[in-house]
Amino acid sequence: MTTATPERMPALYLSHGAPPLADDPLWPGELAAWSAALPRPTAILIVSAHWEEAPLAIGATTTVPLVYDFWGFPEHYYQVRYAAPGAPALADSVRKLLRGAGTPVQDVPDRGLDHGAYVPLVEMFPGADIPVLQVSMPTLDPQKLMDIGRKLAPLRDEGVLIVGSGFFTHNLAALRGAGPQPPSWSAEFDDWGHRALDAQDVDALLDFEHTSPAGRLAHPRTEHFAPLFVTLGAAESELGSQRSIIDGFWMGLAKRSVQFG
Repeated sequence: MTTATPERMPALYLSHGAPPLADDPLWPGELAAWSAALPRPTAILIVSAHWEEAPLAIGATTTVPLVYDFWGFPEHYYQVRYAAPGAPALADSVRKLLRGAGTPVQDVPDRGLDHGAYVPLVEMFPGADIPVLQVSMPTLDPQKLMDIGRKLAPLRDEGVLIVGSGFFTHNLAALRGAGPQPPSWSAEFDDWGHRALDAQDVDALLDFEHTSPAGRLAHPRTEHFAPLFVTLGAAESELGSQRSIIDGFWMGLAKRSVQFG
């Protein structure tokens, strides 16, 4: 009996919005079309803006619960379920790759998928039949996150889909009183980021707080841009393949989402 060799998977950075993404007339279909065009992963490894913990933490690997890490939303958003299988073999691989390269790892076996993970996965892989593992961001330092992505890159050859989940612009406070058009800081940052990605200008991206227009307004705290650097590290050999799969704005925030490979 022969076992098929897994297909090398791309690496993704996606904007995950919030629980109401599911009710948007356009966005769920965009995510579903994206996943339909991908090879089928053997497993999904996801890093979300909503889990920062050091040292790097590995979440649930058997029963994978959901973390409803939001407040004040209608009740039906707390009734969403996503019973994906755990990924203990992937967790073992992550431990070996990171610890072997000197990165400390801890296990948090009761930590489930937060909304930055499950909200997009519900739309992209609604069957919940692909093993999923979430790991934390142990830092917001772009260089260190890119290095973690480099160490995880070999997983792509095992059929693992590496996903960084954030939001291309994210400043909820600055949206108060905004009109129907995206605010200038969001549009300017999105345009800059699009051009920097197309130019493979990793140095500018790593230093985005200083090199981008309105960078500190677009990301007054950087956790929603930070997952991009894990993706960049995992895709470092294929930066020229980058393409934006989803763009546009949602409630004034840029939902740009990109694929490498």
